[in-house]
Amino acid sequence: RATLVLGLLYQFMQFVISTTLWTFLGYDPIAIAPITLVLMLNGTLMSYAMAAALFRFRGRSILFKLLLGSALALVAAAINASVDFLSHGLIEHGDPGPINWTNVGYTLIYCMALFHGWAFLYIALLANYELRERERRLAVTRKVALTAQMRALRYQVNPHFLFNTLNSIAGLIEEGASTTARRMVLSLSSFLRTTLELDPMQDVCLADELALQLGYLTIEGERFSDRMRVKLDIAPGLEQALVPSLILQPLIENAIKHGVGGSIGVVEIVIRAARQGETLELSVENDLTNEPPRTAIKPAGTGTGLRNVADRIKARFPEVGAFISGLVAPHRFRAAITMPLRLA
Repeated sequence: RATLVLGLLYQFMQFVISTTLWTFLGYDPIAIAPITLVLMLNGTLMSYAMAAALFRFRGRSILFKLLLGSALALVAAAINASVDFLSHGLIEHGDPGPINWTNVGYTLIYCMALFHGWAFLYIALLANYELRERERRLAVTRKVALTAQMRALRYQVNPHFLFNTLNSIAGLIEEGASTTARRMVLSLSSFLRTTLELDPMQDVCLADELALQLGYLTIEGERFSDRMRVKLDIAPGLEQALVPSLILQPLIENAIKHGVGGSIGVVEIVIRAARQGETLELSVENDLTNEPPRTAIKPAGTGTGLRNVADRIKARFPEVGAFISGLVAPHRFRAAITMPLRLA
């Protein structure tokens, strides 16, 4: 249908141009209108037939299609020139009359140019269609691959967190704090049930992400309540910012493991959210001991949790997303995520 409409439009423009030309040459446009109309309709049919043949061989090389288009243009030009000769004779005189080969030659050359233009236009449109279809298939393939990658990275969070939490529970049991360990197991069960229901490809509001992390901090607080202080610094209006689910989990887990777990004093963990133009910056800061663990001062991305965050941000926001971590003071570690600011 689109090809037929395009062919009709192409021939209609030819009809307008030829009618205007004949009018300038002194012919009555009303008198020649039936002839030009017949030629337009015949040209439309020829154009559609050429397009059908070219479409059938759309998988062949561009050179083949160009040669085929030229051959089809010659055939269509000969047919259209014959129709032109017959229509002029029959409509104007009621009899084809003698053949004026000079006029036939001029008409044939004109029709060859006309149908060559149509053939090459249609070949160009086919090439554009094939390119767009290839890009669409590539985009679908990339989306499927990205979805699989994001799911794999997202599901990597829970086992990593689970092992660390189970170690904490084991430590409580060894210390004889069975009641605290029991509460921690119940909290862990509730937390895992919530996180496993999350869709890895579905973003959540920052407020919901923070609520999940506070649930996790409650679990760890059963063991480190006397040495862990948590502070939230969320800029107004950012509670509805969209973030990947559990994106803060490895950062907070890292702060507890290397900050609280590696210290004998009180450690402050600060969770911040700030707006930087059209980007959102999330960060987690924590104190370190006077002799920070070696893992705490390694470059970003050396640990499983931090590498997971870096990979997720790079995969999800390849142009804007970024992840950096390191010491911001002699005894202060910071991990920060930058991503596009999107409000729910």
